[in-house]
This record gives sequence, structure tokens and C-alpha cells, in this order.
Amino acid sequence: MSDQIISALILGLIGGVIPGPVLAATFTQILQAGFLRSFRIILWAMFTETMVALVSLLVLSSFGLSQSFFMGLSLIGAGILIWISWSIWKIRRIDTDEKVYFGLGKISAMILANGVLWTFWITVCVPKAILLGQKIHYGQFLFLLLVEIGWLISTVIVAFLFSGFRKLLSNPRVVPIIFKVFSLVFLYFAVSMFYQSVNFFINK
Repeated sequence: MSDQIISALILGLIGGVIPGPVLAATFTQILQAGFLRSFRIILWAMFTETMVALVSLLVLSSFGLSQSFFMGLSLIGAGILIWISWSIWKIRRIDTDEKVYFGLGKISAMILANGVLWTFWITVCVPKAILLGQKIHYGQFLFLLLVEIGWLISTVIVAFLFSGFRKLLSNPRVVPIIFKVFSLVFLYFAVSMFYQSVNFFINK
């Protein structure tokens, strides 16, 4: 049982440092408004991902939706990431109206339309959570909570370390390059999600 609890934390810690849309959005917000402002993205992303985890757990137990559903969802997610990528690409300065505003709706859409995230929870985390639930009362919810705590810890640490370089990264000559890198990161994940979905349906 202790091994499963440790594995939950490890899954969360690793998930928080893996480059992805949420981390890229967090870094973008740090450059635009500072470390503290990035907490809005981090906390809302955590809340949304927790909802994904809970829904995955409940759905897997009742409806048994196929992977095709979530791979189809990734196609929508790819479009959302391309839209965000283009918004970030156009940024030239930090102190300008060109800032990208990561509203709660945009953050939620970015996460909810990430079919890979749904698949990760359904194929990796939820089965482990159910297994722990068979050993201790409400163990499945404890597992999901520990994953999210691990994710929060590692994401905040990485964001804090990144914020330490904010002054250097805010140089007018560096800003356009940095935001183009972030834009390409979003584009990469968009292409990756699109490729995985199309490849899944072709080989199905």
C-alpha cells in the first residue's frame, strides 16, 4: 500500500515538470506579470485537472468510454493550442497591449480538450487509484489527491526557478525570441496531439 502512495506522489511530481501547455502558459504569465500572477494559472489548472481525474474515475467505472472518444477530443485540443500559439507569437514587448490573457475559460478549454491528459488519467492513474481503493476506504480518492499535490509542488518549484531569470528574460532583445519559443512549444504540442489522434484512427 505504501508503494502505491509513493507512486502517486511520483506521478504527480513528474507530471508537473514535463513540458506541456500548462507549464508554457505559466512561464508566459511569469514573463508578463511576475511569479505571483502565475499562481492563478497553476491553481486553476490544478482544479481543472482534478475534475478530469474525478470524471475519469467515475466514467471508467460506469460508462466505459473508449479511447476513440478521447483521441477525437485531442483534435479539438490541437486547434485550441494553435490559436494560443498564434497569440503568443505576435508578442514583441512585455509592457504592451500585446499581452496574452489566460482567462479561466481559455485555461479550462486547453486542459479539457487535451485527449492525451484524459488518456493518461484513464490508462495510468485511475487503474492505480482503483487498486488502492480496494485496499483502503476511499483509497482511490486519496491516490488522485496525492497525484495532484505532487503536481502542484513540482509545478510551483519549476515556476519559481524560472521566475529567478525573469529580469534577463525580460530584455527587449530577448522577449520576442522567448515568446516565439513558447509559441513553438504550444505548436509542438498541437501537432503532437493532432498526429497521435490521426495515427490512432488510421491504425485502429
